[in-house]
Amino acid sequence: MEFAVVAPVFILLVFGMIEYGRMLMVQQVLTNASREGARRAVLDGTLTSDVEAVINEYLASGSVSGASISVTPDPPSSAGFGEPVTVAISVPFDQVSWLPSPMFLGGKQLSSTTVMRRESVQ
Repeated sequence: MEFAVVAPVFILLVFGMIEYGRMLMVQQVLTNASREGARRAVLDGTLTSDVEAVINEYLASGSVSGASISVTPDPPSSAGFGEPVTVAISVPFDQVSWLPSPMFLGGKQLSSTTVMRRESVQ
């Protein structure tokens, strides 16, 4: 009798912990990937495809797929000395959830943006 009352609440708590734990993990992977992409983007001669390759490699190591990547300006090497270069990544949580149907975070968009100043020789 007691198990029948406690089991649904316990299962809901376990699935909630799995879902929020995955969300935190993916958010950290996105943050680090955007930072690594921005580090590449501020170097001389870097193309947008170079930045995307670095980001996709980092995301693959964290089992994150289906992310959209934005680099501004495009190409990043068109920014002048000291001008900002922005790298933004976003992914719907539904695509990265470990649960077949997210209960709490379904429809949420996870994103990260990093801005760094361009390094170049004046």
